[in-house]
Amino acid sequence: MDNKERQFTAVVNKHKRTIYTVCYMFSHDKDEIDDLFQEILVKMWKGFESFRGESSINTWIWRVSLNTCLNFERMKTREGERVGLDVDIMTADDSDCDAMQIKQLRERIGMLGFIDRSIILLWLENMNYDEIGAIVGISAKNVSVRLVRIREKLKHM
Repeated sequence: MDNKERQFTAVVNKHKRTIYTVCYMFSHDKDEIDDLFQEILVKMWKGFESFRGESSINTWIWRVSLNTCLNFERMKTREGERVGLDVDIMTADDSDCDAMQIKQLRERIGMLGFIDRSIILLWLENMNYDEIGAIVGISAKNVSVRLVRIREKLKHM
């Protein structure tokens, strides 16, 4: 294994949770999630040498992941909606109040548009407005305004 492969493997191992989080927020089908994850890794590998470090590696990974999921959503829209099996990662009993709230929040977030879903996902990952703006491609002020609107949408769903 050469140096590039070792570096790439280290980056993937460090950030695979982030990649899976993005995949899971944009698909409910386990096979699609795995396909998205693999597609993101392929795109990261192809772009790894050209990554110039103008942003943090974390920001770059978020951008690659979100753009891959956006392209996937567009492709799905063109092909028509596919019906897949739901992934049930909840380990708690369904009667558990916290589990029910998490499931309900995830369903509500899934009803949001792509950009809003991306923004709320990044916010839930405790990223600051500047980081979110850099990843999504909008200003920090716009992130602030959109988060207020997104939270209102979620409350009224």
